[in-house]
Amino acid sequence: MRVYTENTPNENVMKFVCDETLAQGGVEFTKDSTATESPLAQVLLSIPFIDKIFITANFVAIEKIDGVNWEDVQNDLLEIVEEHLEDGLILQQQKKQPFTVYAEMTPNPSVMKFCANVMLVPEIIEIKSKEKAAGVPLAVALYKEYPFIEEIFFTENYISLTKNDTEEWDLWTMDVRSFILNYLQAGGIVFDEFYEFTTEAPEEVVIKAKEDFTDVETQIKAILDEFVQPAVANDGGNIELIEFVEETRTAKMLLQGACSGCPSSTATLKNGIEGLLKQMMPDVVDNVEAVNG
Repeated sequence: MRVYTENTPNENVMKFVCDETLAQGGVEFTKDSTATESPLAQVLLSIPFIDKIFITANFVAIEKIDGVNWEDVQNDLLEIVEEHLEDGLILQQQKKQPFTVYAEMTPNPSVMKFCANVMLVPEIIEIKSKEKAAGVPLAVALYKEYPFIEEIFFTENYISLTKNDTEEWDLWTMDVRSFILNYLQAGGIVFDEFYEFTTEAPEEVVIKAKEDFTDVETQIKAILDEFVQPAVANDGGNIELIEFVEETRTAKMLLQGACSGCPSSTATLKNGIEGLLKQMMPDVVDNVEAVNG
């Protein structure tokens, strides 16, 4: 067998790992994609229970809908992936798309966001110190080159970098941008093949699995995903629901990336998210509290 399956922390996503490199960068396909450059993605996305395909390094990550069990379908999907691998039809060879990287300021003055024109990671990676960068070669390289960087946050096609107080982004933004661009153009690996995607949180915080959410927590999560996450991601951060405490009617949130430690995050939580939840879930949510990641 040239392909084997590997579970991920997301119960709806499974990796189909191949015995050869498929792509240097990453490419994502959804139901709305034409997927002309990937015959495999075209076939997989025609299957009703498949929502998304992500191809990078040496694996294909397949995201299914709720209500379908992997044990019922993974062998059939593995066979499809292996057939396309044998025929060279996972990704058709095309003229390489040139990489582009641009920098964006965030509401947090310590954080700069660097956006690429390719998918970098299929799931969030948050690294709080250089000692925890193992398994993410791009993070290791950034810590080595720029000692003033304290935290690194990856999601989808961008990187948020948090600096300490010894330097100013005005002096370093273009240099860091060029470093990331050159790294990608040289075929540098963002994360290792067997990297385990986990949410890093303070020791006292336990992030619930989606299936463990109460009905109220599921509603709060849905509101966050639809109305809050897009804006937060645009600012280089992420917000995860930790739990809802019924006794105090309090929704506790984990702030990540540019949101963590941001001076304006308190105002955003109180004036924005808390107000939104009160409006959409009256007499259920009264307060929102944040924990910095």
